[in-house]
Amino acid sequence: MSVELPLWRAMGYFRVLALAYAVLRYLTSYHQFLHPVSGWIFLGALSLWTLASTRAFAGPQRCTWLVLGTDLTAAVTGIVMSGIIDTPARIHGGAPTLPTIWAAGTVLGFAGKGGWRAAAFAGAVIGAANILGHGGVSPDNLHNIVLLLLAGCAIGYVIELARASEAVLTRALQVEAATRERERLSRDIHDGVLQVLALVHRQQGDAAELGRLAGEQERALRALMTGGRPPEDDGDADGERDLRPLVSRHADERITVAAPATPVLLPAAAASELAAAVAAALDNVRRHAGEAARAWILVEDEPEAVTVSVRDDGPGFPAGRLAEAQRDGRLGVAQSIRGRMLDLGGSAELYSVPGQGVEVELRWPRSGRDD
Repeated sequence: MSVELPLWRAMGYFRVLALAYAVLRYLTSYHQFLHPVSGWIFLGALSLWTLASTRAFAGPQRCTWLVLGTDLTAAVTGIVMSGIIDTPARIHGGAPTLPTIWAAGTVLGFAGKGGWRAAAFAGAVIGAANILGHGGVSPDNLHNIVLLLLAGCAIGYVIELARASEAVLTRALQVEAATRERERLSRDIHDGVLQVLALVHRQQGDAAELGRLAGEQERALRALMTGGRPPEDDGDADGERDLRPLVSRHADERITVAAPATPVLLPAAAASELAAAVAAALDNVRRHAGEAARAWILVEDEPEAVTVSVRDDGPGFPAGRLAEAQRDGRLGVAQSIRGRMLDLGGSAELYSVPGQGVEVELRWPRSGRDD
């Protein structure tokens, strides 16, 4: 409704200004009418109705068809009454009706409510009232009727286009939100399954640890299927977390972690997602560089950003290998690393030369967006 509301607000202002114009116009010529008192009575009633219906003309929900029907009745009544209380000479000379341009506000209201077809209907009714009740078929009447129909139908068509555009935009935003949620779910499932499979491969005899991880994955999957987020392992989800322990837990005889001596505090969600991206990078090292490969993790805490680098001494990969993997449906890098960092407003860059390993650079700006 963001596009429509200014148009409705303009309609409300137009009706009030048109009413003021009609009153001033009658004030300068009421003495020429056959029954001037009747004209003042009508304009008084029209003023009351215009002020009473001002709030209704604030939007299509408030402006019901009953309100528009009453508005149309008032316009037609004023036009027909003009042909009764005015002199024949003035009528044939092209004198305006009692509501004058106020009747155009009725057509605009129909346009805003029902589009160009409703505007054409209201314009035709008002045009018929002008022909039958005030002056008959004349060049002035035809000219005014054509202008009224063109303006009303044009406004109605613009509003229809605006509504259609907003509906398309809303649908696109819904699809984008659903896609991002599916990507988040696929990342969480992908990472959890890889963790369990890696443990099975490395520690086939550690049944207790395998059982614990399997239980965690079961709870995570149940939470995802019911629409929630996977349970966090520790920390305040709404506060800050120190990135160092989340990264240092990966340290072993083959993985070296270098981090600042002081806490690297990040929003809890950002810290968890950044740590998950590091874990995904290490999973790629184990799968593609081999269990004997060494890896180094470097955490850099700068005023404007936090950067985590994961480097290994594996065989690396040739140019174009990541794009080929994504086309084949292997989305570990595209989703678990790059997709995760993009959702955080950060970036993930991968550098590799065949035979010289791979370096993954994860950067999260403290401003919340990596411009």
